[in-house]
Amino acid sequence: MALSRRKFLTMSTMVGFAGLLPKYSAAASGNYDAMLLACIDPRFPKLTLEHMTQRSMVGKYSQFNIAGAAIGAVAPKFAEWHKTFWDNLGASIQLHNIPAVIAINHRDCGAAKIAYGDAAVASREVETETHRNALMTFRNDVATRFPKLKVELGLMDLNGQVEFFS
Repeated sequence: MALSRRKFLTMSTMVGFAGLLPKYSAAASGNYDAMLLACIDPRFPKLTLEHMTQRSMVGKYSQFNIAGAAIGAVAPKFAEWHKTFWDNLGASIQLHNIPAVIAINHRDCGAAKIAYGDAAVASREVETETHRNALMTFRNDVATRFPKLKVELGLMDLNGQVEFFS
């Protein structure tokens, strides 16, 4: 049975496209470097991407954005959100085999004010301590749920500079 040129091209295109499908479906799984936990604040996606680019991590991490970053994952004020974050971190571990989670909070964070009050961010020093405490709580919670996961903690300034806590 002879194929018309049109039918041949159609079948060739479908076969070619089908050959691409496993690559796309496999792209969701594999081995990646980390999950990035960042805030929803519109001022920070570009700065966060620049930071991850400087670390040569673009395309090597999954990302979860929630108001307050680590604050959104641990503050009692946002308790209803916590399960969603932890379930997503678990999914990233399962799908992407990530060995680490990177939490980057930021200065002048509205979620920090909502969660802890204006006094918790009244000065740079107090704000730093508020974020440090939330980030350390986050680290402890990760260690409880996923003991093998490495945790990096940072506080991003409005200029994109990140102060890391250990």
